[in-house]
Amino acid sequence: MISTLISIPLFALLVMVQSAIVSRLPLLRGFPDLILLTMIAWALHERVTTSWQWGILGGIIAGYMSAIPIVVPIAGYLGAIAMARVFQHRIWKTPLLAMFLTTFLATLFYHGLTIGALQFAGTRFSIEQAVNLITLPSILLNLALALPVYGLVKELADWLYPVKIEL
Repeated sequence: MISTLISIPLFALLVMVQSAIVSRLPLLRGFPDLILLTMIAWALHERVTTSWQWGILGGIIAGYMSAIPIVVPIAGYLGAIAMARVFQHRIWKTPLLAMFLTTFLATLFYHGLTIGALQFAGTRFSIEQAVNLITLPSILLNLALALPVYGLVKELADWLYPVKIEL
């Protein structure tokens, strides 16, 4: 419960950092997604029980701050959490590998949803250019930030979910 309450100001802070700082540092036209990275790292922690709630809250906050329909970030983040939970169980001995793999696939998934929603809404653009100028640079930036975000979120998760020592 407390971790769900902590997620609201955390996501608000991440949205502010994303819009004020990170958006000023593009690679071609791609940007890292700090909320996506935070949710993946949160879902990969084995003691975390609130990753789905974080996905919904983060999707609502990200959808409110963007021009795309709110269902796209919610579905994208929940899909990323589902991938992270699957990889957390399959690759449990190497969480960093799971972080990088999930970051790569979740960014592709999220951008695919976004491109599909924009095409459905009637926005005209070249899918090839969108992938080359936005999706691929975003993947590279997300992968570059995956390790520091994982470390910070792991510290937060360890603080909120301490290991119980049995005597």
